[in-house]
Amino acid sequence: MESNTAGDILDLRILHALELDARAPFSRIATVLGVSDQTVARRFRRLRTEGGLRVVGVRCATTEDSLDHWLLRVRCAPEGAMAIAEALAKRPDTSWIGLTSGGTEVTCTANVRNQGDADDLLLGKLPRTPHIVDIRAHQLLHRFYGGPSGWLHKSGALSPGEAAALATATVPDHPGPAVITAEDEPLVAALEEDGRATYPELQKATGRSESAVKRRLVQLVASGALYIDVEFESDYFGFRNASMLYITAAPRALHTVGEALATDREVAYAVATTGTSNLLAVVITRDTRHLYRYLSERLGRLDGVEHVESMPFLRRVKQLTYRPFRG
Repeated sequence: MESNTAGDILDLRILHALELDARAPFSRIATVLGVSDQTVARRFRRLRTEGGLRVVGVRCATTEDSLDHWLLRVRCAPEGAMAIAEALAKRPDTSWIGLTSGGTEVTCTANVRNQGDADDLLLGKLPRTPHIVDIRAHQLLHRFYGGPSGWLHKSGALSPGEAAALATATVPDHPGPAVITAEDEPLVAALEEDGRATYPELQKATGRSESAVKRRLVQLVASGALYIDVEFESDYFGFRNASMLYITAAPRALHTVGEALATDREVAYAVATTGTSNLLAVVITRDTRHLYRYLSERLGRLDGVEHVESMPFLRRVKQLTYRPFRG
């Protein structure tokens, strides 16, 4: 019998399926999971209302365009931190925004297209904002985990056979350069609003034929210019602690430590960065004891790790999309 408990194994299996193919029809997911279409649809709706689920298109940085990723650590006076976090969250070029350091630091990633945008954000608007004490900006150099690779890929919620049945098929022909053109903007904007928008809806948003929309979407995803991501609340499944780890690795061990982090079940995101700490990881744990075990037993024994600064998220303001804080 179908469970009515929030955040159960079937919900995890559905989310894992969506991480593998976020636009997969409910009928395809249902066939692989051995449940009815109606069950998948009902669970999807409940995850949206109770589990914070959203499916959205995300632009990728590529060698063919000028999209750069930055990590900003904005130290604030306590009375201004939330207002600054929400102002940053409303910007379309930011993601992963949270309050850390007892509520006095806003941490976020920002995507900039050119030096002018970077200067505007880092040298223009932010430094003149009241209540900001200090800004540290770190360029993200290399992603070891995250992006199209979701946290649930390492959960074991789906068997290897089920995962293979749901994985997006590879495009046989070279899809062209990984770049989003001006003509693609209406399509990408519609997907950024709803990554599961139907083809008729995308046709209406773009003015292109349904076959042209399908073809171009496949090309954009296959080329790496765009992916469809899944956002949800991990605490819905009992993982109540999210933390950012600023890790200093010996230069000789930077890549091997980053690759090791990518294999850890707790790690949702891991990148190499500029700055004093040369690695950033976002880890998700059940509670503080789980976090302690990860820090002491895993990172403490990982060859090449020289220093770790752990910063629990007190409040997540934005992951992929912005939800205003109430109360």
